Amino acid sequence: MKETRKWKLTGAITVASILIVIQYVLAFFVFKLPGLEALQWVGWGIWVISLILGFGPMVILRQRGGVAKGKSYVETTRLVDTSLYAIVRHPQYLSGILFNVALILLAQHCLIFLIGIVSSGLIYKDILEADQEGIEKFGDEYRRYMQRVPRANLLLGLVRLIKSKRSSKHQ
Repeated sequence: MKETRKWKLTGAITVASILIVIQYVLAFFVFKLPGLEALQWVGWGIWVISLILGFGPMVILRQRGGVAKGKSYVETTRLVDTSLYAIVRHPQYLSGILFNVALILLAQHCLIFLIGIVSSGLIYKDILEADQEGIEKFGDEYRRYMQRVPRANLLLGLVRLIKSKRSSKHQ
C-alpha cells in the first residue's frame, strides 16, 4: 500500500512539475509577458516569495530535522515546526502553487491560467497525501502540529504565529 501511494505522490508531482515548465516556457518565450504591468509586478513579488518557500526548507530540514549524513533533506527523523514550518506545514508545496500564480500574473494568458490551475490542483492533492504521511511518521505529535499550523495558508499562518508570539510575551 505504501509503495502505491508513494508512486501516486511522485506521479502527481511529476505531472505538476512538467506543467510548471510548460507554463514557464510559454510565459517567457512564447507569449513574452504581454499584459498589465501592475499585475506583473505582483507576479514578480509572489515569485520571490515562492523562491524563499521553495529553497528555505532545504536548509531548515537539514539543520533541524535530524537528517542522517549523506541523506536527502526530506528524510527527516524529527518533526520540524519552527521557522517556515511554524507558518505553513508544507512550504515547498505552497511554493509550487505560488509559482503557478506568479506565472499566471506575469503572462496573463488563458492557457497559462488553465495549466496553472491544473498544476496547482495536483500539488494540493499531494499536500493532502503528505499530511497522511506525516501522521503515519510522527503520529499524535503531527496531529497537534496540524491543529496549530495551517496546511498551506501563508496569511493565516503568519497571523497565528504573530498572535502566539504576542500571547507568550504577555504570560
